[in-house]
Amino acid sequence: MSAICVFCSSSSTIDPRYLDLAAEVGHEIAARGHHLVSGGGRVSMMGAVATAARAGGAHTAGVIPQRLVDHEVADVEADELVVVDTMRERKAEMDRRADAFLILPGGIGTLEEMFEVWTTRSLGMSGKPVVLLDPAGVFDPLWTFLGGLVESGFVRAVAFSAVTVARDIPTAFAALAPDRA
Repeated sequence: MSAICVFCSSSSTIDPRYLDLAAEVGHEIAARGHHLVSGGGRVSMMGAVATAARAGGAHTAGVIPQRLVDHEVADVEADELVVVDTMRERKAEMDRRADAFLILPGGIGTLEEMFEVWTTRSLGMSGKPVVLLDPAGVFDPLWTFLGGLVESGFVRAVAFSAVTVARDIPTAFAALAPDRA
């Protein structure tokens, strides 16, 4: 059993298919006997993944800054809700609790979280798997841009490959396995 930290959108204006994706991920976390670590909000994708994980019997831990408790509507149903002071404390606590990271489509907060765990993995400061699940190709333009940085020598190829991009849930969860790290 491991703890999967999911980074994803808390935006209320997204296409419902992403809410479905988040719920499918939550169900899969529970079905595989994992714990969920999340950003502690109960809205949008963040709420959908947590609700589905709990419905399947998974332990859920949410970590949320006090300032966002009202804004993201804190997931008071979480098995553990940890309220911290800052975003940096939030990320540190999520990292401490996680065995692997799964990134779903999201905005600048999701990207910032992804880049931090990806960077620490690429520098050998963490061996935790980092997987981006992007069935609809939301981040394809970003990957094209980053591939250009590799070609230009700004990003090492080994760093670029420190994150796995998956198009479907089975591939994503296979890449999250500790022996794949």
